[in-house]
Amino acid sequence: MFNFLKGVVGGSGGGQKDLPYNIGDPYPSAWSSWSHFRGTSKDDGSPVSIFSLSGSNPQDGRLAAGRNGVKRLRTVRHPNILSFLYSTEVETVDGSGTKVTIYIVTEPAMPLSEKIKELSLEGTQRDEYYAWGLHQIAKAVSFLNNDCKLVHGNVCLESVVVTQTLDWKLHAFDVLSEYDGTSGTATGPMLPYEWLVGSQYKSVELAKSDWVAIRKSPPWAIDSWGLGCLIYEIFSGMKLGKTEELRNTASIPKSLLPDYQRLLSSTPSRRLNASKLIENSEYFQNKLVDTIHFMEILSLKDSVEKDTFFRKLPNLTEQLPRQIVLKKLFPLLTSALEYGSAAAPALTALLKIGSWLSAEEYTLKVLPTIIKLFASNDRAIRVALLQHIDQYGESLSARVVDEQVYPHVATGFVDTSSILRELTLKSMLIMAPKLSQRNLSGSLLKYLSKLQVDEEPAIRTNTTILLGNIASFLNDGTRKRVLINAFTVRALRDTFSPARGAGVMALCATSSYYDTTEIATRILPNIVVLTIDPDSDVRSKVFQAVDQFMQILKQSNEKSNAGDTAHAGSLGLASMPGNAGLLEWAMSSLTLKGKPSDQAPIAASNSVRPVTTTTAASSGLIETPSMAPVRVSSSSDFADAPAPPSPTSTDGWGEIENGIHEEQYSDKDGWDDIEPLEEPKPSSVLANIQAAQKRPVSQPKPQATSLRSKSTVKAVSTKDEDDDLWGSIAVPTPKIASKSLKVKTSGAVEDDDPWAAIAAPPPTTKVKPLSAGRGRGTKAAAPKLGAQRINRTSSSGMQ
Repeated sequence: MFNFLKGVVGGSGGGQKDLPYNIGDPYPSAWSSWSHFRGTSKDDGSPVSIFSLSGSNPQDGRLAAGRNGVKRLRTVRHPNILSFLYSTEVETVDGSGTKVTIYIVTEPAMPLSEKIKELSLEGTQRDEYYAWGLHQIAKAVSFLNNDCKLVHGNVCLESVVVTQTLDWKLHAFDVLSEYDGTSGTATGPMLPYEWLVGSQYKSVELAKSDWVAIRKSPPWAIDSWGLGCLIYEIFSGMKLGKTEELRNTASIPKSLLPDYQRLLSSTPSRRLNASKLIENSEYFQNKLVDTIHFMEILSLKDSVEKDTFFRKLPNLTEQLPRQIVLKKLFPLLTSALEYGSAAAPALTALLKIGSWLSAEEYTLKVLPTIIKLFASNDRAIRVALLQHIDQYGESLSARVVDEQVYPHVATGFVDTSSILRELTLKSMLIMAPKLSQRNLSGSLLKYLSKLQVDEEPAIRTNTTILLGNIASFLNDGTRKRVLINAFTVRALRDTFSPARGAGVMALCATSSYYDTTEIATRILPNIVVLTIDPDSDVRSKVFQAVDQFMQILKQSNEKSNAGDTAHAGSLGLASMPGNAGLLEWAMSSLTLKGKPSDQAPIAASNSVRPVTTTTAASSGLIETPSMAPVRVSSSSDFADAPAPPSPTSTDGWGEIENGIHEEQYSDKDGWDDIEPLEEPKPSSVLANIQAAQKRPVSQPKPQATSLRSKSTVKAVSTKDEDDDLWGSIAVPTPKIASKSLKVKTSGAVEDDDPWAAIAAPPPTTKVKPLSAGRGRGTKAAAPKLGAQRINRTSSSGMQ
């Protein structure tokens, strides 16, 4: 039979080749004379089920009943009735005569008896699944009897199949017919094909063919009996052999037994209606039935009910049959999320269920839903996605992240919600390695530049930490242009002490990217100032950083003295044994407020997840292997070849020359809106020098240059996004020249001043020259000559 059918589908007769489906392997059981095969579509290869019925006589009663079944299945539609796709009737001619074959193509399904063996459920999980299946079949029978006034006539184990989502569906409509009990003129059999029904499944009146009694009975009488037969076969685990076996109730659950007995009542009018079976039975009140039922009518629930349900769902899935959750609940959950009917907590349940899938199934079933959700405008969904990105981020391909995910995530950098901005920032730790250089250097750095001056101190701190962690993914030119400026000009001058500590740690962790000139002229002068920081944790980190960078310079000097000039110019973190060079998140979401002196130092952590800042945090670099380390480059990265020119950038840090700057170094650049550090009392000689620098004998133009107002700095920050936001506040390196020590009379520190790199910043209270003062005229010449005369004499004249 099987080989014959395959030949028919292959086109061995007139018209058979037009069947648009391929017939596969048969199932071992099917209803009546039908054969049940696995099949696939020729168009797209999607799975289907193919039922076939053959007869040698065109007038065969089985073929007539089969045609009735095809017509009924095509016209009757219900969620719990097998879905019809296609049908055809083929005639084939062989040596003995003509054979007629009817084909019905439906959604993929397998016989219930085979699925029960495959699942092998036991105990409570088996009872819950059986309850769900019987609930579905009872709804299908109720639909036929009560809504359509149809009688199926042969409800049993073989007339039920199970779909890929483990739903039970009713089929085998060959005997199905209209109920004509309300017609007083009806005569003859109400079910023309009742002879196809096995005698063990016939009720008392049907076995006697008492059509008068059948017409006087309610429409559900025959099918209620069939439901009782189905319940017996399911729980006994064997096919019903004879009617008397129905009296054996040992395997029937006690909560279902009263309804079972009413279904099999000897009096047709007293049999239980299928609709009443669903409503009244305690057996159908269980977690699985309630959960699936809630998901199916989710669109009718209000937001409070949805939120409560989805918060409980992750724990509930642990108690339900694993196969049911994966094949039934999971598709309902993904559909609800994609179409917006599910609440944000549903994402937690989705990811938990997805963790039970294989890597291939996860990619096919979970990731497409997550990618679609990134385009959602629901802020709660976006927050949930970013909170759980560590669970699925590694599974996303670089192309998907760069082209489909990042454009939606990047909108969170400028969101009005500080929590969303912070979560977006932290998600970059996973996404940054998968971004192209166009998005990384062009888009991401521009957003990070703005976040470094965010109103929330936690965001500013974590921005610095993120820059330190993604430094290895930047090209050399971008690193030279961005890192030192970001860590010194902004991070080290932040009013929030953990932000300053993060800047120090970031400099240490990225030390392999700086040559000795940058260390000596741009890094050390900026971090030495923080050795008198009010926060003890910052000071401890600074002392460690100073030791580290001094050690790098010492090693460079030793190599230069030894003649090894190839490696003398660039000694980074690789030269520092025992230094892991790793950074961690400084704090959790935006709970730290108050004055800079009240803030807690940066906490050390062994996890990528943010930790709440405490005052007991450890000092120095965080050495934890749990986060992706900053790349450690070789010591000759910048020694042999000049650094590549910096491309035109919109990252917000501006263009910084790789050589030594020619312009003046101003201690006030970037410090105008920051409280000055507490200055220790200088020695007498140093006090004399500083006093001379601060006296109002300077030339007007240099003084005006150094005394820039706050409004000037703020104006720079409001430029267009494509302007160099760092250009006006970048810290230039002073000229290194061997000139004699001269005490300048100007308020600005010249590049050849040996104190320029280490002098403490001047106090905020400035003494203006008399020429610029109010009400005393201009007598600048005498003080100027006096100052010059004092400079030419001994230091005692400066008192």
